[in-house]
Amino acid sequence: MIARIEEWLEAPLVVVGAGAAGLSAALASRGAMVLADTAPGEGGSSPLAQGGMAATVAADDSTADHVADTMNAGAGLVEAEVAAAVCGAGAETVAWLAAQGVHFDRAGDGSLHLHREAAHGRARIVHARDHTGQEIVRALAAAVAAREDIDLWVGVEVVALHMDGGRVAGVIARRADGGHIGITAPAVLVATGGYAHLWARTTAPAQAVGGGLALAMRAGATVADLEMVQFHPTALDVGGDPRPLLTEALRGAGGLLVDGEGTRFMVGRHPDAELAPRDVVARGVYAQLQSGARAALDLRHLGDHLAAEFPGVVATARAHGLDACRDPLPVTSVAHYCMGGVAAGPDGATTVPGLWVAGEVASTGLHGANRLASNSLLEAVVMGRRAAAAIDATRGVSATAPTRPSQVDAPACVRPADLAEIRTVLWNHVGVVRDGAGLRLAGHRLGAIAARYPGAPPNEVLVARQVVRFALARPESRGAHFRSDHPEPDAVWARRRVEVVR
Repeated sequence: MIARIEEWLEAPLVVVGAGAAGLSAALASRGAMVLADTAPGEGGSSPLAQGGMAATVAADDSTADHVADTMNAGAGLVEAEVAAAVCGAGAETVAWLAAQGVHFDRAGDGSLHLHREAAHGRARIVHARDHTGQEIVRALAAAVAAREDIDLWVGVEVVALHMDGGRVAGVIARRADGGHIGITAPAVLVATGGYAHLWARTTAPAQAVGGGLALAMRAGATVADLEMVQFHPTALDVGGDPRPLLTEALRGAGGLLVDGEGTRFMVGRHPDAELAPRDVVARGVYAQLQSGARAALDLRHLGDHLAAEFPGVVATARAHGLDACRDPLPVTSVAHYCMGGVAAGPDGATTVPGLWVAGEVASTGLHGANRLASNSLLEAVVMGRRAAAAIDATRGVSATAPTRPSQVDAPACVRPADLAEIRTVLWNHVGVVRDGAGLRLAGHRLGAIAARYPGAPPNEVLVARQVVRFALARPESRGAHFRSDHPEPDAVWARRRVEVVR
């Protein structure tokens, strides 16, 4: 689709996305223009993060223990150096967020109140009741608004990265009125989130369809581990799109997964039962439902603690006619978080000069094949700030003014019926449990959808097809990627898959 560029602007840095990663990057920069399709807190995944942020702040905890838990959960694909850098920044990141105005829950003595979540060896989750992501975005957005050198533009969608001489030199964006503008900048940081809304059952918001990932792929950036999509085991099974999330901290607080008779079905599946790594619990819930049995989260025994610590969960259940204090809540496994994304170094740099990424759109190697619960908010803030610092260090490197074309060839917008079909295909054939036959069928059906668009296919089509390609190319089961035709891990494939999509 050829579109005319109506005007060109300049910015010292363009940040695409206004979640935890993008806002943190803007605050850590020496001036930026932040572009977002919705206002901070009104869209994206960051405000939906309930449980909290993992951080080593307790006296009996250590960075080494946090790294060990991260690597154990990641099933052999975690980059140890990245884990050490991100986990090691936990305490400082909590202090920085508090300085920005984030109100974390505290105990009576003033110390941080900590939750425990699955696969963590101890309680290390700092939180703001059960709406931590919302509180972080609120505070960061207020801090951004107070900065005169940061411009926040809401209601714009970046449709292409502006390339000049083999490097990213800005963006092309579509305004709410349909007009297109160009913005030149010496660096662009993409922090647009993941692609988990491409599955029919998901906790991810409608914006999470891989737009930022597609921007980077079209610019020639290397991507990694796109098959590694994490399924959350406890979404409230009441329909809805997205489905309401029941935070993993509920199980950390003692919540139990039970069948219709009240029997715990995770006992015997893993030594840690409900606190097993997320992929194990997600498959347990999925198997339970596939067999025709019931899966529910029993919180009744938590008593007054439930309403005090998890008021949002109690309210969500009540809104759907359920009483979390009296009845087990029906749950289902759903697509939740993407470990794969744009391959990035320890400072967020990609393989394309001028392009940086942070947050869920990036694949830094921190999460491996299975994200450790609540590491994502930590990574978003740490990597957003690290990327901004690295970008500032490179300012002034390019002395030549970039070109300013008068038009752009933007990808087509996906038709609603085609998006619905993509989401059904991925849920049915690239879901909690996969196999080669289903993946090949998915590839065929997605190819037929792509053929309906004569030019550049929509971002959703591009991303979905690459996810299938990556899943077919890993003939083993590892972490969140479980193939029933290859149910065991294979040492030959114990490495991250990194490639450039042509």
